[in-house]
Order: sequence, then C-alpha cells, then structure tokens
Amino acid sequence: MGVAVLAFRGGTGQPAGHPGDEGEGDPVRTHSRTVPLTTAADGAAAALGSRDTPPFSVLGVTWAQPSASPAGTVEVRTRSAVTRVWSHWRTLDADSGPGEQGADRGGTDPVWVGESDGVEARVSREGTAPLPAGLRLDMIDPGTAVSTRARRGPGGRTAAPSAERPPIASRADWGADESISPEAPAYLPGGKVGAAVVHHTVDSNDYTCDQAPAVIRGVYAYHVKQLGWKDIGYNFLVDKCGTLYEGRKGGVDRPVLGAHAYGFNSETTGIAVLGTHTDTAPPKEAVTALARLAGWKLGLDGADPAGQAALTAGADGKSYSGASWKKGDELALPVIHGHRDSYNTQCPGDALYGQLATIRSQAAGKEAGIVLP
Repeated sequence: MGVAVLAFRGGTGQPAGHPGDEGEGDPVRTHSRTVPLTTAADGAAAALGSRDTPPFSVLGVTWAQPSASPAGTVEVRTRSAVTRVWSHWRTLDADSGPGEQGADRGGTDPVWVGESDGVEARVSREGTAPLPAGLRLDMIDPGTAVSTRARRGPGGRTAAPSAERPPIASRADWGADESISPEAPAYLPGGKVGAAVVHHTVDSNDYTCDQAPAVIRGVYAYHVKQLGWKDIGYNFLVDKCGTLYEGRKGGVDRPVLGAHAYGFNSETTGIAVLGTHTDTAPPKEAVTALARLAGWKLGLDGADPAGQAALTAGADGKSYSGASWKKGDELALPVIHGHRDSYNTQCPGDALYGQLATIRSQAAGKEAGIVLP
C-alpha cells in the first residue's frame, strides 16, 4: 500500500512546484473514511469500540470547532492488515496549535500506522472542561503509486555558492493529487523567509523509505480533506533516509506561505522530519539533509542559519518553555528553531530539538568530516 521508489541521478535538483510544472509521477488518489466517536453522557470521555475497517494507513481524530482542542488524552490502537496483530495504545498529539485560517475542523496530528484493517479509539478529558463537539476518527488510504523518479535540472534563484541547492522530490514525485487543493499558492507578505521552523510529524518511525511518499500523501489528504486546509501545512519534509520533499505548492525556491507555526507563518518556512523524535533521534542522513536544505533555503533571502531572527508575533502565544507574548510583539528566535520555541508544544521532540545546534552549524557552512549527500 502506498509504495513509491524515488531515485536521484545526481545533480542539485530541479525547482519543483512552479505553476505549470509536471513531474514524472502520476497523481495518486487517496480515500478517506470517517466514523463518529460516542461521547459519554457526562462528557468526560468518548470512544470508538474495536472494529474491522477497509484498509487504511494514516489516521487522526478530529472535531467540529477548529479553534478547540481536547483538554485530555487522545489514544488509538490499530490492527495490522499483514500480521493481524493489534498494536499498543498510541497517544495522538492534539497540541500542535490552531490550523490554517478558514479550516473546517480541528484535529490531532495525523499518524502513519502502516497497512491496517482494524481500529479502536478513546478520548478522556482532564479536569472539568467538556470534550470538543463532533469527535470522529478519520482514516486515510494513501493509495499506491508506481515508481517515480525525481527530476533534476538547473536551479531557479540561487544562494551563495557554498549553499548549493540539494535534490528535492517534487509534489508530482510523491504522487500529490492536485485536484484536491486547487487554490493558488500564497506567498509571505514581506517576500522573504526570515527563519526555518523545524517539526516532526509524530508518525511512526517504522515506515520504510519506500513508504515515505505514501506517508506524505496521507498527511496531505488529512490536512486538506479532513481538516479543510488549502494544502499540506509544511513547506518541506524529510524522510529517515535523507530524501527531501516539496510540501506546500508554489515553488521550492519561492517564499511560500505555509500553515505550520501558529502566529509565525508569515515570516517562516516549515521543515518537518517524518517520524516521532521525542526519545529517538533522527538518523544522521535526515539531520544532514535538513541542514543542507535550510542552508540553501535561508541563503536565498540572506538569512544566517546560525544567527538570530526578529519575528513579529501574529497572535498571542506561549512557548513550551513558558515564555509568553502578545500579538505584535517582536521575538528574537534562532533563525533555525524548533516549533516549541514559538508555540506550547513538544514538537519537534526532545531528541530532534537536541540536534538543532548541529543543524545550524552544518547549515551555516561545511564542517570538517561532514559529507553532504
């Protein structure tokens, strides 16, 4: 289910995602299914009993009001369609922040669970606040892609020679179905990327690199079809093998407005590493690829990857460490920083957050002993 093979043939990659560009891969249709959760009479919990389902590989729990979130715990377990074994209970991240303006629903982060045909879910509140209305389980079959090949060619805008553009798999390469997100891309109001925000997607780390395009299609479908966003929220994604992927459409060398860092989308680009990196550090290949991408992307607009950025908050907020601010305040943040620095979330996980100093150093210039792919 959802397997694609991407092969790079050298070179620095082609700018992907410009209007009119066509990749070598064909669009892959995704299929989604929803099942409402039953909320207890006292509003303290909601659940979906274990049941058989059509095949799916990505899921999340959503609710009716985009600005709401469950003050409690959201858990799921799934049954493998291959082994027929039920997984352990998995906690979904419901604290990643409000979604895109104009969204239809709120929801947890989507999670890759592998090919599955059974599911169970439960939500429990903490304190006395009621659970959000309209709780439901959303399951996505990301479809199956034929083998694709990322194209290469001359770059668009270029940064300093030391920040050569890395190969980036286009949306066509991972099988994006452009028919589900027909709106034209939007761009940063100031025209420049001032900082890069690092995320993890909170997916399973058990995906294979050949499955990464299917994981991305699942995130894309969840953001657009289930939550009602315009497009996938992240500007770029990175898999465990160090392959880079174009996220939101509009051109990888252009300042595309994403939906990944509440209050700071208008000045930043979002780079997400596939997987959960709370306790498990991403592989060296992923870290190096992320650094190479950040160095090139930030260099296009003259931002120093090892420096500080002055960012204006677009909304009241609070960081994971407890710092707070009001809309319009100017914050001094590292040019490459974690999502938790600008929102009260664990993202990108302790293990990846601990790699940010290395990522900044590598992005700012070649280090002795560092071999870039």
